[in-house]
Amino acid sequence: MAMEITVQVPETLGKQLQAWQGRLPEILERGLRELMAEQSSLVQDESAIMDILTSRPTPDQVLAIHPSPELQARVSELLHRNKEGELDPREEAELERFLTLEHLVRLAKAHAYGQLMK
Repeated sequence: MAMEITVQVPETLGKQLQAWQGRLPEILERGLRELMAEQSSLVQDESAIMDILTSRPTPDQVLAIHPSPELQARVSELLHRNKEGELDPREEAELERFLTLEHLVRLAKAHAYGQLMK
């Protein structure tokens, strides 16, 4: 069974896609797989940070928490696009979630640092 989908794309992308017209389903499937893997990686990064924070970590473990380069890049991209007013509601929620996580990590690090200074 097949489904027909109509998508508007910028003219330059449309011209590029014309050469690949017979392989558009494959291109979409590959792109979707890549995006899903990227999203899965970001969710795993978030989960790993939350696992550390909820596992009664030592102050040193808390201070060692750092986001992956992928998560840092995604947050930077969202922050830049937010400044330009280009985020859709889903991306706004994603950015808010990341900023909340960052805030929690900063609070935990401040607390851990205080424990080490005692």
